[in-house]
Amino acid sequence: MGALLIVAAAAGFAGYHFNRAHLDSPATKIAARKLLLLPLVDLNGKTQTLSREQAKILVVNFWATWCPPCREEIPVLKKIQRKYASNNVEIVGIALDNAVKVQEYSSEMSIDYGLLIGGLEVLATSKDLGNRAEVLPFTVILDRARQAAFTHAGALSEAALDAALVPLL
Repeated sequence: MGALLIVAAAAGFAGYHFNRAHLDSPATKIAARKLLLLPLVDLNGKTQTLSREQAKILVVNFWATWCPPCREEIPVLKKIQRKYASNNVEIVGIALDNAVKVQEYSSEMSIDYGLLIGGLEVLATSKDLGNRAEVLPFTVILDRARQAAFTHAGALSEAALDAALVPLL
């Protein structure tokens, strides 16, 4: 049992340092700037960029209506949006999907955070941010300086998002 704990601790330590090195890399910094400038379409058909969200911590969640783990994660993102709104934390969902389907699903799920629509360039940018397998959902947190502070492939729990956000507040 003790050996298992040592192996688990070593794996966690190595994972933390690998992720930190990835987040601090010049390629990741370039990808974060690129993400901020990507032209994305809101649910009203208006083109926007994430650069409009100044002085906020951005939790950017790449998702799709056809993705079961993405759908399961939405209640967590809604809760996090309400929990940290007063701390200038903004959740933004970037859907790799059809705008009509996203609008319908948004209404059905009462999604109360920002939703934008992206294309293949968004998936390529997520890959540059560390989503090497190009899976959904994928989440990146940009700190107030617009640097990638956290990335995660797969659905996130409330506890995991809390742990990533609290040090940035």
